[in-house]
Amino acid sequence: MNVPPALALHHLSKRFGQTVAVDDLSLTVGVGETVALLGPSGCGKSTALRCVAGLERPDAGRVEVGGRDVTNLPPEARHVGLVFQDYALFPHLTVLGNVAYGPRMRGAGRAEAEGRAREALALVGLEDLAGRRITELSGGQAQRVALARAVATGSPLLLLDEPLSNLDEQLRARLRSDLRDLFRRLRAGVLLVTHDQREALAVADRVAVMRAGRLVQVGAAPEVFARPATAWVAAFLGHANVLPCGNGAARLTPGDAVRLGEGDPLPVTARRQTDTGSEVTVAHPLGPLTLHLSAREAGGVEGDRLRLRVDEGRVLTLPDDREPPA
Repeated sequence: MNVPPALALHHLSKRFGQTVAVDDLSLTVGVGETVALLGPSGCGKSTALRCVAGLERPDAGRVEVGGRDVTNLPPEARHVGLVFQDYALFPHLTVLGNVAYGPRMRGAGRAEAEGRAREALALVGLEDLAGRRITELSGGQAQRVALARAVATGSPLLLLDEPLSNLDEQLRARLRSDLRDLFRRLRAGVLLVTHDQREALAVADRVAVMRAGRLVQVGAAPEVFARPATAWVAAFLGHANVLPCGNGAARLTPGDAVRLGEGDPLPVTARRQTDTGSEVTVAHPLGPLTLHLSAREAGGVEGDRLRLRVDEGRVLTLPDDREPPA
């Protein structure tokens, strides 16, 4: 028996006046799978999520949740759990009251709703805070309560819109691994909207990279980061050495293609200290290479020269779809 995906989007499109926010988007999220919809601000990823949630009506295409066509249904009939960027918790309710709200709205009695709420709070490690007021929580605790509220609904699909963006970097780093562990324990599909490349890589099974309303690459998270499909994707994902090489192509020089301490010494044209060592730019025949060196590797800089060799067999040639410089 074939199990339908938690989410299937078929040729979804959405316009706001003359602006195309989502353009012919097709994507699936499997049962128990986490997919990150990743892209820069304004690329249409949050609009796509709002179309899935029923907060926006698509101009074309179809939305299916668990094999059920929900395209024309209101949000409350779609059976999805939604975590907003600002969490949207009720300050007049306790933690338990907030988490039990979803099940109550879907017809559960008080005892059943509170039981499911306590189970969800245990999943996110907040069972001891059930009686606390929302105003007494830290940012990280509020984020977990919002997650628990979505989980308590028993929805087959969870939608998260930039769930860590309001937290400081240290807390975000810790919660990334917590989210990954939580999602692995759930049987729900998860669609995570984020602009944070590290968040997508740490949390998602698959990554769907979005640009100007369209998907430009979809694949397993490690594969997308290791082998970007185009120069724009490589630059967006944070690869430093994306070098033009003519004929509408670019060369991507990943870190494992560079052999330090081998080859001819090359001029170092720029250098700056970082928390973990230094960043140097080296004049190479392929183009200027920017390298992040550990404190030990930085010791290999001899005056204004660094000895290195590029393994050209590991250099990737990509279509260069970046915007030309103004």
